Amino acid sequence: MPTFDEARKMVLSSVAPLGVERVSILEAQGRVIADDVVAPWDMPLCDNSAMDGYAVRAADCATIPATLRVTGYIPAGGEVTGEVAPGCAIRIMTGAPLPPGCDAVVPVEETDGGKETVTVTAPVAARQHIRFAGEDIAWGATVMEAGTLIRPPEISVLASFGKAVVPVYRRPRVAILSTGDELIELGEPLTPGKIVNSNALSLAASIMEIGAIPQILGIARDNVESHREKMREGLTADALITSAGVSAGDRDLVRDVLGELGVTQLFWRVDMKPGGPTAFGVYEGKPVFSLPGNPVSTMITFEEFVRPALLRMMGHRRVFKPLVKAVLQSEFRKKPGKLHFLRVRLTWADGRYQAYSSGDQNTGILKTMLLADAIALLPADRNVFSPGDEVDIHILSGNVEMLEPVNGE
Repeated sequence: MPTFDEARKMVLSSVAPLGVERVSILEAQGRVIADDVVAPWDMPLCDNSAMDGYAVRAADCATIPATLRVTGYIPAGGEVTGEVAPGCAIRIMTGAPLPPGCDAVVPVEETDGGKETVTVTAPVAARQHIRFAGEDIAWGATVMEAGTLIRPPEISVLASFGKAVVPVYRRPRVAILSTGDELIELGEPLTPGKIVNSNALSLAASIMEIGAIPQILGIARDNVESHREKMREGLTADALITSAGVSAGDRDLVRDVLGELGVTQLFWRVDMKPGGPTAFGVYEGKPVFSLPGNPVSTMITFEEFVRPALLRMMGHRRVFKPLVKAVLQSEFRKKPGKLHFLRVRLTWADGRYQAYSSGDQNTGILKTMLLADAIALLPADRNVFSPGDEVDIHILSGNVEMLEPVNGE
């Protein structure tokens, strides 16, 4: 049985980015770029004004106030039709190209706003309020490396350089298979002993959340033929996730049938709780995850194993959520020997996250995931954790960011 870290390394060493496809720029949002982007021209393309005001020669404004003759006007997007002669100024708008002879721009609020003559009322320094060609990004510079996540700022840069179509790593199609005679589909009548197949939907939602494509296969019943039929279909996807049927019971058929179909199992069971009876294998280079059927265990093992693997398949360089510190607010006891994943609520006080148990940590208590803001990692070699102990957490809920005060307030 591998340690948690060993198991995760095995998973990540078994996957690689998928192929590349070219998509329109807006379809690239949230995807990972597959090629370096090199600037095809300077940004800005030419020297231009950073202010609405007047293009001047700084030497003509050595004595303040200075009155200059206005000889032209250049709007944003306009063309330069003349130069700034000695003793003269040209009205200019933000973003307009700088005329020859100009070495400074005077903001309109530092003048009297004149149209035929203008009086400059504040000191002028050479090069002030000018955006110089290439000062943002120089021609030939690598502005985006392959593996960069495309966010709105990247969209802006790509558009600025005329990239209407972008090469990105392909999104994996992930097959989801639930197993068990006790399961019914959403919408079917619930009778004693039956359970709604919620795992398929929570897994699909988690897959969609990171930008991959879920394919729900339905339910494999507790017989070899049903498992074989559903799994054979699932193995045509880029990745397969099964839920339940991975322990050692008489009706736990998942590992045997996967093996029969040619899946090479790399591990079964991990020294973690919840989620210990997790298996992982590969089929023709594709990852196959066999997760426990308990909904809490399913969600946690997806978070810790499947999510990082799918992100790597989509070309992400950062596949783990960052670990941050939090202070436990209550005692927690466990048996030594396994890494525990404690579901916690968070508050912010005294400049630190404060972690409270989100409730009964039994893996059958789904509400603890509903209430959890984060997962606390309790090391395998300890059994008692006291109030005030500092632990590592990784945050699940985006709303937690709002707990932290802005500017220390």
